[in-house]
Formats: sequence, structure tokens, C-alpha cells
Amino acid sequence: MMTAAIDILDKIEDCRNNMVMLAMQTSFTDKRVVEISVELDQLLNQLEQSK
Repeated sequence: MMTAAIDILDKIEDCRNNMVMLAMQTSFTDKRVVEISVELDQLLNQLEQSK
């Protein structure tokens, strides 16, 4: 696997973990959770494009 894809995968994992932890402390509709979700979507799109 390419180094760029591995880097994206690491960022996806971190982003997902941050989103879940924050959602557990607040709610899934919290503005910050939604912002992280958007960031996660962008990372997933980057990963798909790198294939």
C-alpha cells in the first residue's frame, strides 16, 4: 500500500475516534461532532480517490 494511503488511513482512524469520543460526551448532533464528521467524509473521499 502506498505511503499516502497509509497516512490517510491513520488520519481516518484518529478522526473517527475523536468523533465518537466527542459524541459520547455531547451528542451526535453537536456542531463539533458534525464538523468532524464532514472532515471524516473528506478523508474517506481522499482514500477512495487514491485507489
